[in-house]
Amino acid sequence: MAIKISEVGYWSGLAAFASAIAYDSVQILQIISVLRFPLDEIFIYGTSLCIVVPFLLEMLSFHYLTDKDKQFWTHASLIFAIIYAVFVTANYVVQLATVIPAELSGTSEALHILEQTPHSLFWDYDAVGYISMGLATLLAIPALRNIGFEKWVRFSLIAHALVTPLITIVYFYPTYSQKLLFLGFPWAITAPLFMVLLAILLRKRKLGSDIGH
Repeated sequence: MAIKISEVGYWSGLAAFASAIAYDSVQILQIISVLRFPLDEIFIYGTSLCIVVPFLLEMLSFHYLTDKDKQFWTHASLIFAIIYAVFVTANYVVQLATVIPAELSGTSEALHILEQTPHSLFWDYDAVGYISMGLATLLAIPALRNIGFEKWVRFSLIAHALVTPLITIVYFYPTYSQKLLFLGFPWAITAPLFMVLLAILLRKRKLGSDIGH
């Protein structure tokens, strides 16, 4: 069973990594006006939604492949990963299945409250989601040793946790602007980085490698 869990964690981590990279690419294409509505929003919400399940499975695998004496931290991390999943899934499904089709058909006026615009209801959902992801990485840090390959995974989690206050500012600063969006750019590096490094760690645990080397 340990081998199967590790395989699920490894491939899920790679899928989450690939989805995060895809999201980063789409976000850049939107900023430089290569992608426009509706494709920009479809791809942004779509790639973001693709992160959710693989990320959850990666964190679940990490929990089960962690020593019992450190599973309090991975369990706490998993709780916040679930909070992330609930909030962002609710947001992205509504945007993709309800808001964008309504905008394309010219009937979005009645659904204005559902649109993700700065400081709207679903903007706040998105904020809670990504802040929760940051807290999930923060709580996972004590579950890793500061030696060998684990040290690099630990470093990537610390880096992502440190980005979370920047993400919070982007979402909740009173006046939103595209310049403010760039404050959250480090997320585009730290998120895929910790996802892929954690995936590699899970593969090492499957193979019975000495993680400390």
